[in-house]
Amino acid sequence: MKKRLLAMFLAAAMMLTAVTGCGGDQGGAGNGGSDDGDIKIGGLAPLTGDVSVYGIAVDNGVQMAIHELNSNGGILGRDINYIVYDEKGDATEAVNAYNKLVQSDKVVAIIGDVTSKPTLAVAQQAVKDKIPMITASGTAENITATGENIFRACFIDPFQGELMASYAAKKLGKKTAAVIYDISDDYSKGLYESFEASAKDLGLEVVQVEGYSKGTVDFKAQLTNIKSKNPDVIFLPVYYQDVALIAVQAKELGITAQFLGADGWDGVTGQVDASNMDAVNGAYFCSQYSAQSDDPKMQEFLKKYKELYGNEASQFAVLGYDAMMMLAQAITNAGSTDSAAVTKALAEIDFTGLTGHMVFDENRNPIKSAAITQIQDGAYQFVEYYEK
Repeated sequence: MKKRLLAMFLAAAMMLTAVTGCGGDQGGAGNGGSDDGDIKIGGLAPLTGDVSVYGIAVDNGVQMAIHELNSNGGILGRDINYIVYDEKGDATEAVNAYNKLVQSDKVVAIIGDVTSKPTLAVAQQAVKDKIPMITASGTAENITATGENIFRACFIDPFQGELMASYAAKKLGKKTAAVIYDISDDYSKGLYESFEASAKDLGLEVVQVEGYSKGTVDFKAQLTNIKSKNPDVIFLPVYYQDVALIAVQAKELGITAQFLGADGWDGVTGQVDASNMDAVNGAYFCSQYSAQSDDPKMQEFLKKYKELYGNEASQFAVLGYDAMMMLAQAITNAGSTDSAAVTKALAEIDFTGLTGHMVFDENRNPIKSAAITQIQDGAYQFVEYYEK
């Protein structure tokens, strides 16, 4: 009963933070950039639609960070007023919501977006307005290339493809690989291209590449072509829903190659039924963090998250929390909410969060290691932190 009451209390507090923010500017000339009153932070996430599982998780993590910050005096002695809008996973919706945050709500910075296409669209607008923006999970390489005020808390698509090629060749000792990727998705395409390029340099031969379009549910043709090449590993740079379909169909065809993936795999064990869990058993994927970490802050976060939301925190929730905490540290270091000062503080930040220690490179991408996770008996098992 105590846990339930705690969860209800915290959830209500976070809801109040978001809902009061949605009312826009709170009167007078004051806005998110003034020296008194609440500090307005904007949020963009797909809270409904096909990719809402990611948006909800990121938003939950941001909400938890804000509740923690406000409970401890806020930032620069001022409460955070978090204003978040549902962009439904659509780039046009995201830009419209961004414009509302900047023009009507007068936010000083943006946490978002979540998936790569809407994030890139919003980043292009944020550069024009010089609004500091940090995406928790937008991994496409060109996002931060849009301008000096655009940052990310996650590592990028090419990094993941390069890292998994390195892991296959150097750690697993594999010699041949095949790839199945979504030709209609920039995330998937970016991972495939970097994996293939890196594999070539490492002496890992890519013997077959198969593509498909969004909405495909039958992968037998692609898998049959791959089976004829008998690769050591199959790299699947796709999201967990498609991973589940592909892996089960591969099992039905008798394919025994080891699967490799990236952070889009997070959630796959909940998508595969128990009778087919052996289809993904032994697969490796890279992720932003490990739930098996012995960091007490991580374990406390995971515990509170489950109490609040009734399910396990994914990497998207952890990254949402870190993104907000990173922004809070930058504003603190800047001593102000001035856009230029916050942007400079972000670029120079030395930050330790739930996903580890990080600094930014010259392209405003975090420099950090990746957590290698293996699926064993239907559960995620942390293997090691790995740097390519």
